[in-house]
Amino acid sequence: MESVDAIFDETEKHMKKSLEMAETELSTIRTGKATPALLDTIKVDYYGTMVPLKQVAQIAVPDPKMIRVQPWEKPLIAEIMKVIQASDLGLNPQSDGNFITIPLPALTEERRHELVKTVRDMVEETKVAVRNIRRDANEHLKKLEKSHDISEDDYHRYHKEIQELTDDSIKELDVVLVAKEKEILEF
Repeated sequence: MESVDAIFDETEKHMKKSLEMAETELSTIRTGKATPALLDTIKVDYYGTMVPLKQVAQIAVPDPKMIRVQPWEKPLIAEIMKVIQASDLGLNPQSDGNFITIPLPALTEERRHELVKTVRDMVEETKVAVRNIRRDANEHLKKLEKSHDISEDDYHRYHKEIQELTDDSIKELDVVLVAKEKEILEF
């Protein structure tokens, strides 16, 4: 028999993980400002193994409109530039032989609105995931109640606690959404 505490802890853990994943994904969406997280999805061929860019180079933001990448090994410069150009980030890296400089062009109004729509879709997907986690937890509780492992009153109390956890997660996602939209729409 699974305990109610275990169900609640597992539900909370899964909801937090969903929120963290959403925040990580959202950090890779390009806004008008340079950030090292913008390159988090970039993987480079390093001696036959695809590794995240941040494992083979130092990534810095010298100003809000530029990212600077300094590979640990100079032969990686060409590979890094090729991968960044091939990405869907719309960036045009330049190299001086030691560093890769990536200027961030200004986003058009139309592109900003497309990004806001993408962000809203991503947040909505996460909300659906949170609600599915709630549904699974409630199903476990219902099974415990039907097998008389918990009383009907306990079922309703735990059901309410899981709903509160869900509501808190949804509110947190809404805060993240508003902040990301503001960041994208800033000029």
